[in-house]
Amino acid sequence: MGQKKREFENFDWYDFENPSEEELLELTLPFKIDINLLEDSLQHGHLPKLEKIPDYTFILLRAYSAGYEDVATSVTELSNKIAFFVNDRRLITIHRTPFSFLDKFTNEYDDSESLMLDIFNEMLETFEGPLNWQSEKIDDIERQIFLKGGDRISLETLYFQKSKARISRKLLFLTQGVLNQIHVKESLASNLQDLRETIVSQILQYEEITEDANTLMNTYMSQTAQKSNDVMKLLTIFSAFFLPLTFIAGLYGMNFNHMPELKWQYGYFFTLGAMAFISVLIFLWFRRKKII
Repeated sequence: MGQKKREFENFDWYDFENPSEEELLELTLPFKIDINLLEDSLQHGHLPKLEKIPDYTFILLRAYSAGYEDVATSVTELSNKIAFFVNDRRLITIHRTPFSFLDKFTNEYDDSESLMLDIFNEMLETFEGPLNWQSEKIDDIERQIFLKGGDRISLETLYFQKSKARISRKLLFLTQGVLNQIHVKESLASNLQDLRETIVSQILQYEEITEDANTLMNTYMSQTAQKSNDVMKLLTIFSAFFLPLTFIAGLYGMNFNHMPELKWQYGYFFTLGAMAFISVLIFLWFRRKKII
């Protein structure tokens, strides 16, 4: 377990990294924090939320922690959470996964809320890199489909891009709800408003990625179906040409004794001519119907 304490002029910051339940209970016992909220801090699957409790405001947010290329189909695969307990005298953060940005806060802070908002900002920043990468990835897939035929694109790739964008958008929606419930002192109102505007922008971008992924999936399916239709059309055309010719060849390939045409001097050439004439008629009919 990692435990850090930083003392500022007006408050203290306690940061607990990957504590066991017993260690956390022992360390937070002087702070008189509800055991149920401590358990929420350690469990994996909780979504962003805010609760007002005696002496503290409890806030739980999630930061993007998956790699850009990672296959993530659930909230826990895509992100990890940080739990906050904040009041005027202290800020307590609890998390299982190490977050490098928590080591960068070396500036002096006048109050716990300003530090908390800066951590919130860093958590939102974790979505920026994956967001830009996914946007470029979707653009690349779009170019592959429309300019190069989409032969190297798989539905699996599109599905995972859509899934990651959908989960990220869901997390940001829930985070937005938490930020809208937070009240800070007047001097920090502009900082909080900046966070709200940042998250709105991210939600809109993820919505665009999700919509683009849906559109590309439908386009890819349409192109695949069109290619299949083209193959079936070609096979149908060949069948239309060769079916009557095969019928004639099969008819005169029968081994009956009484087939007068078999003994006709010009029968072979007449049959070839009939086949050619039928082929021309079929070709002209297809051209008239604009099939070929």
